[in-house]
Order: sequence, then C-alpha cells, then structure tokens
Amino acid sequence: MAHIFLDESGQFSNHKDDEYFVVGSFITGNPRRTEKQFRSWQRRKFPKRMRYQPEIKFSDVRIVDDLCLRTLKHVSNLDVRIHYSYLRRKNIPDKFHYKEKLKSGHLYTYIIAETLKMYLPIDDIEFRIFCDQRHLKGVTRNKFKSELRSHLLPLLPKDSIFQIEMLNSANAPNVQIADWITGALAAYLEGKKLGEEFYTILKNNFLGEGKEMFKDHWEQKIDKQKTQPGS
Repeated sequence: MAHIFLDESGQFSNHKDDEYFVVGSFITGNPRRTEKQFRSWQRRKFPKRMRYQPEIKFSDVRIVDDLCLRTLKHVSNLDVRIHYSYLRRKNIPDKFHYKEKLKSGHLYTYIIAETLKMYLPIDDIEFRIFCDQRHLKGVTRNKFKSELRSHLLPLLPKDSIFQIEMLNSANAPNVQIADWITGALAAYLEGKKLGEEFYTILKNNFLGEGKEMFKDHWEQKIDKQKTQPGS
C-alpha cells in the first residue's frame, strides 16, 4: 500500500528574493509509524514551549540551526523515500496565463500530477495521496481530485484504489514531515544558509533526481517564433 505525502514551498508570483516553487513528497508503507516517530522526536528534543504544539514547521524562526539539522537527520532515518520537483518562476509557460493573469490553480494541479507520476509505474494497487490544504484559484477541490485521477489512474495497475485528500497540516504530522523535506530542498535550491548540509542529509532518501518543470520553456518559445511565417 502506497501512501504519498506532499507539501510545497514558495509562491508562483514574485515573493521576496525566492526564485523557485518547490514540491517535496515522500512515499511510505507505514504512515502511522512515521507519524508517531516524528511526534516522539518533537516531544523529546524540542524546547518545552514547542513540544506539544500541533504543528512544527521547517520555517519556524525559533528553531536553532543545530536542532534543525538534527530534526532533518531524524526525518532521513524514517521510512521516507523522496521525489521532488521544482519550477523557476520565470519559466511558467504562456498556457497558464489568461488575459495577463496567472491560472495558479491549474498550474499547481499540473505540477502535483507531474510530481506524482515520478512514483510510477508501481505494483501497489492502493495509491493514496495526501497534501496540505491550499486554496486553488480557479480550481475547486473536486476538480483538483478529478484532474489527478484522470492523469494517474491510466498509469496504475488495473482495479487500483485511488485516494487523494487535502489535509490540515496541523492535524497531519506526515504532511509536516513533507514540509521539512520541502523546506530543506527549497533552501538548497535557493542557495540559502545550510542548504548544502540539508541536501547532503536527504540525498540517500531520494528515489531519483529532482524534476525541473518547464526547464526548456524559453528555448522552445524562441524556436517556435523562428518557425512562424515572417520571422
């Protein structure tokens, strides 16, 4: 039985100096165990004021560097096998714009679907996906689930059980684990403090290289312009 948890870091629109939008995910066969191990670590290793709060986020400024590194090392020792994807904001294709406005809900849905495809093919007949709650502009929650179903079901074994749920991360420790993985990978891609150390800690959990979305966008756009009449 495959359980996949996802989270994201960054914005599609301009946001401070960040260049990337990152989706981190992991697959596990025993989500109850990873949940209990993450909560146990929190209650044993974090400062008293943080031990019983419902959510421990990677970006929490109260977490000192040493604790951050040790927590990420703990995550790497869990049964988590990682795939991740990332997007340079400048490479968002024109098809995700309408009248100069970004169709962010459609773009997010596409990126999640492409990230999940990295786990396929798979032998498990139960494919269960859990991600953080997120408002998707222009895409209802039902439409989001329907789109993922149409992308993934044809690639799954016959008669597979397919489940996709959006969870409140405060009540979902496994989504919080995905947040730590994603935050660490975003720090690495953005060249931030400790980014190299984060990547080194997680690299043995990777199932493959990270997937850059639309990396050839500008080359393809220029080639298309060259082939148009009168160019």
